[in-house]
Amino acid sequence: MSVLKKGLAGEPVKVLQQKLGVPADGQFGPKTEEALKAYQKEHGLAVDGIAGPDTFATLGLYELILLKVGTSGETVKKLQTALGIAADGKFGPGTQKAVKEYQAKNGLASDGFAGPATLAKLTIFKEITPEVVSKAELKPGAAPAEASATDEAPAKSIWATIKGFFS
Repeated sequence: MSVLKKGLAGEPVKVLQQKLGVPADGQFGPKTEEALKAYQKEHGLAVDGIAGPDTFATLGLYELILLKVGTSGETVKKLQTALGIAADGKFGPGTQKAVKEYQAKNGLASDGFAGPATLAKLTIFKEITPEVVSKAELKPGAAPAEASATDEAPAKSIWATIKGFFS
């Protein structure tokens, strides 16, 4: 998941709500936004009511992290450092190229998206265990947050599904 914000719905929202201690109905509404902003303020994050990679990492929700072109922040900087490239915290074409090269060398799908499977291979992301990677897998019948109620999600990685939205 790249970001979760007001208006989205689905299992990733429910996971976020459970972590924030709000009713987990899977609908990102005003109460979720309010709880998220309070959490962000308390933990020195940008208080915008949008859960992105830095918020997910602080919450320990590594299974929801997806870094891609256009993503920025401390988690991207950490990725860039682990890849041995200039760490400006902005995921651009250079970072994407480095991610693809790393993925190709490490037996991963060379797609340029850094999700839990890619991050788990990098020693700097010790928090991302095989269990965390397995949490990023969709269960049969589960739909990603952006999917409509009529979409059927196959039993594949949540990242493969989400990446389809960016292709």
